[in-house]
Amino acid sequence: MSMNEFIENEVKSNDVLVFMKGTPAFPQCGFSGQVAQIMDYLGVEWKGVNVLADDDLRQGVKDYTNWPTVPQVYVKGEFIGGCDIAREMFQSGELKTLLEQQGVPMQGKATA
Repeated sequence: MSMNEFIENEVKSNDVLVFMKGTPAFPQCGFSGQVAQIMDYLGVEWKGVNVLADDDLRQGVKDYTNWPTVPQVYVKGEFIGGCDIAREMFQSGELKTLLEQQGVPMQGKATA
């Protein structure tokens, strides 16, 4: 399986996916930590994939979206954006609305 196929499989097989530095339980940068806090606050069941574990993965996610930074947030296979966009959507209530519209259950827990 190529790196692109791995990324696409993760994106399509998880309702909410975050490519991040570190893990949901132990984010290793402030931006990844903010996204983890937002998801946990909303009670969303989400998966975090640690890009620090593999240099090819770290570059691969940037190439996949043509987005230069991590974290990268996906909902139901759709790229939402990075930390700033997720934070703005959370603060405005747009993120919760999007999750509800997409049928994403809330009150779950993160998985690594």
